[in-house]
Amino acid sequence: MIGHIASETISVCGIQTDVLSGGQGPQLLFLHSNWGPDAYSDAYLRALAESYRVAAPFHPGYGRYDRPKHFTSVGDLAYFYLDYLQKQDLSEVILVGASFGGWIASEIAVRSTQRLSKLVLVDPFGIKTGDRENRDIVDFFAIGDAERRRLEFERSDFQFLDYASKSDEELTIIARGREAEVHYGWSPFMHNPQLKHWLHRIDVPTLILRGSDDHVISYSNHASYCGLISQANVELIPDAGHYPHVEQPEAFADRVNEFVGGPLCSSLSRFASR
Repeated sequence: MIGHIASETISVCGIQTDVLSGGQGPQLLFLHSNWGPDAYSDAYLRALAESYRVAAPFHPGYGRYDRPKHFTSVGDLAYFYLDYLQKQDLSEVILVGASFGGWIASEIAVRSTQRLSKLVLVDPFGIKTGDRENRDIVDFFAIGDAERRRLEFERSDFQFLDYASKSDEELTIIARGREAEVHYGWSPFMHNPQLKHWLHRIDVPTLILRGSDDHVISYSNHASYCGLISQANVELIPDAGHYPHVEQPEAFADRVNEFVGGPLCSSLSRFASR
């Protein structure tokens, strides 16, 4: 049975945002990539809702509400979610962050894992490992939409976004998400130079999931990410690009279930051998 997802508006310390939620079971907080948790599909949320009580908020500055004027960095988003966990009185939370959301999840976990049980990072941004001549993150702000989506997705049906079919509200949400993405990730580009020095503070079991055909972030970046977290391993999701949760929602949910329910698999060696 596919889980049902509903939307509600919440306020955290005076900051409003919408949250997609549903399901029953252990609490899972999902931090979205790009424009919102349902920008391309919510099938992965419905798949997760079969096993978990899922909450997927829009980051402040995304969705229907404007960015708070005092939010200047990803660190502000991290503190917002720490306040959210406290206000909701949540504990033993499975924190899952994808792409930009993986960066936020990492910033949360280096600050505090008190309310977390496990951490899943899906093709995360957040650190830079290449030098000036060797870029490990594609500068997608410098290319067109069509080329960016070809890099992000393996499946051709996700490589085209029909703007003409969108309502005014949907187009506004897309535009607001674009503005927020640039605001938080422009300079330095999609990483925090200090984050890699603090990843050792993450003391909960961590899984890095990577689409096998991610052309946005290099393999070496995620291998380094894994090496900087003491209880981390990497697994690949076949036939997927930068957003494996969108392209392969059932396989993604299965990997999360295996990780939450069992011991970490020693998959880094398989990852490094590719």
